[in-house]
Amino acid sequence: MKTLDFASLTRRGAIGFGNVFLSIALLVTGGLAVPARAANPLAGSGTPAESTGPAAPSEVPATALIQPEALAKILKSGQAPKPVVIQVGFHVLYVQAHIPGSEFIGPASSAEALRKLGQHVAALPHTQLIVLYCGCCPWVRCPNVLPAYAALQQAGFTNVKVLYIAHNFGTDWVDHGYPVAKGD
Repeated sequence: MKTLDFASLTRRGAIGFGNVFLSIALLVTGGLAVPARAANPLAGSGTPAESTGPAAPSEVPATALIQPEALAKILKSGQAPKPVVIQVGFHVLYVQAHIPGSEFIGPASSAEALRKLGQHVAALPHTQLIVLYCGCCPWVRCPNVLPAYAALQQAGFTNVKVLYIAHNFGTDWVDHGYPVAKGD
């Protein structure tokens, strides 16, 4: 069993979660299992690495970003296989408007959502195209996309993209006339 310790990843500079509460995730048979209690990686020893401030989604590599227009074209094209699209934001936003066919996982800044994410992708091949998105707020302040992206990378998924939403889902997806579904 391989252990993924988000606090140690932060200290090593691999990822940073700032004020986002996360727990240690355990990689178990290709999925993520997260203990019930979330730990604050900023609490504790007070080492400089733990007090460097919030990490920005800009830590997601540019090669892992997909623009809204590009995703809309893929979804419209009928291209097979379709990407697995996962909303890692807040439920109220998902109910108001979401990408048709996307799955709601919950805010990936929480241990519960990371556990659900692990369960959701456990049976997928690690080469499956997975597109994560949130859209709760401007990109630079989103607390959800980086933890989800980092967790999937650590689980061995090699084809993970993050939808670049500069402002919010309404402005960058809905207002552009891209496909939308409402409700659960």
